[in-house]
Amino acid sequence: MKKNIYKPLSGLSICFDLDGTLVDTAPDLVRVTNEVIASRGHGPVNYRKARRAVGYGSRRMITDALADVGDIASDAEVDEMQKAFLARYAASIDQLSQPFLGVEETLITLRNLGAELSVCTNKPGWLARPLMKALKLSHYFVRIVGSDDTRRNKPSREHIFEAAGHRARHRIVMVGDSWPDMRAAHNANVHAVFMTFGYTPIPQLRLRADTRLSRFRDIVPALLDHYQEWP
Repeated sequence: MKKNIYKPLSGLSICFDLDGTLVDTAPDLVRVTNEVIASRGHGPVNYRKARRAVGYGSRRMITDALADVGDIASDAEVDEMQKAFLARYAASIDQLSQPFLGVEETLITLRNLGAELSVCTNKPGWLARPLMKALKLSHYFVRIVGSDDTRRNKPSREHIFEAAGHRARHRIVMVGDSWPDMRAAHNANVHAVFMTFGYTPIPQLRLRADTRLSRFRDIVPALLDHYQEWP
């Protein structure tokens, strides 16, 4: 007879942001930003500053880079630059990007403890899924919900509920690194875990979170402690 294996996080849905939480995508995103603005005669951007804008999308990275050098581009010109950005990025999406330290081991442990994992990202799904596949992370998640897969993306609570696959707030955790993640968690009234190593341009203390962690591997003990009387 098989023994019943105790899974203390069974029934818990954990939604992860992608950029700046699961994967350090900034090296590729900044690289492509530099390639695109080079077409207008500009040199490389300030890496630290550009890294902080990653969570706000490619258009923001481009407009910030142009603003820094006083280049006033029309909306139509930015549209074309964004198209070029997305094409270049899609063609070399995992050239420099890597999961943060401890990600894969933590995902394995969380699944073994009974949690259901999903990705809730403002990165378009048509880019998020190939990236996760290239980094061999896709199989850990029951669903990957990008900004183009939902009618309302983060900070809307609906994005979290779609990623979780249900609306039982007490059974959902949102793990992220920026304002859209924490705001969505608050809007959904779910447990918010903030990763301090991410990309936010907003001072971290202004981002209200239930739990703050500096290492990805600390997610497991933090959730076990929080849900010690689960369910």
